[in-house]
Amino acid sequence: MEKRPIGNSGLTVAPLAFGGNVFGWTIDPATSFTLLDAFTAAGFNLIDTADVYSNWVPGNQGGESETIIGNWLKQSGKRDQVIIATKVGGEMSPGKKGLSPKHIRQSVEDSLQRLQTDYIDLYQSHYDDPATPLEETLGTYGELIKEGKIRAIGASNYTAERLAEALQISKQNNLPRYDSLQPEYNLYERQGYEKELEPLCRENNIGVINYFALASGFLTGKYRSEADLAKSKRGQGNKKYLNERGFRILAALDEVAQRYQTNAASIAIAWLLARPGITAPIASATSPEQLQALTKAATLQLDKEAVEMLDKASAT
Repeated sequence: MEKRPIGNSGLTVAPLAFGGNVFGWTIDPATSFTLLDAFTAAGFNLIDTADVYSNWVPGNQGGESETIIGNWLKQSGKRDQVIIATKVGGEMSPGKKGLSPKHIRQSVEDSLQRLQTDYIDLYQSHYDDPATPLEETLGTYGELIKEGKIRAIGASNYTAERLAEALQISKQNNLPRYDSLQPEYNLYERQGYEKELEPLCRENNIGVINYFALASGFLTGKYRSEADLAKSKRGQGNKKYLNERGFRILAALDEVAQRYQTNAASIAIAWLLARPGITAPIASATSPEQLQALTKAATLQLDKEAVEMLDKASAT
């Protein structure tokens, strides 16, 4: 399996990340264990989660995903074989959020406990926190790296302007820098990343671990009409894609998938992997069949004609 570096962090990962937002939400612990076993058995090693996953589910408090991953790490004994990426800064409960030194310090201890590990490979700022000076946030991360609690840091949902500012402050103050970015990016949602973030990341050798790689399942071809939206808990979120451009993208995915004798999901991921600067798209699976479609994509190399057809269909 080809391994790709995450920026200058020294971490290398297979070109697909398992999105842990489904753990404790749409799949139970037993299914989660089965999928994590299959994912790692196929040669993949990057598991992405966050402390807030999945506090949006009635009855949940946050931390459910990390807890499931921690129990799996303990049972499987695979801690040394995987790269664990988690996040801090999202709202765990009223007022409990942000990137202040105090909140980061408390949150990293909570995440380490839930994950049942001594260190986090990639600790990411989930959202920008304009109320906390970047120097304070980055300084706290520097202390945690020295203490051995985290190995590298990344940013998620940052604008190009704020990411550039953070990089400059890291350089000026000899502080750790964000070596990865987690933006929303897929065949449908292109402009937000490609316009300003992509050139910044490529220029500064920042690894890109994009989320919603399959546009919440739309790019699998599962949702082709409003009637299809009832097929899953996430279905209603796909209504915005049911338009002329969305259908054009699905048609192109179908055509390329037929030529490569595979499925739309694999082609959508393969298109991302053909994009310069992308390290490992994040995608979730809730069944072994879905996971197999995703892992296939990492070995799929699209030719120039296929990439151009998808580029054209998805142009804004």
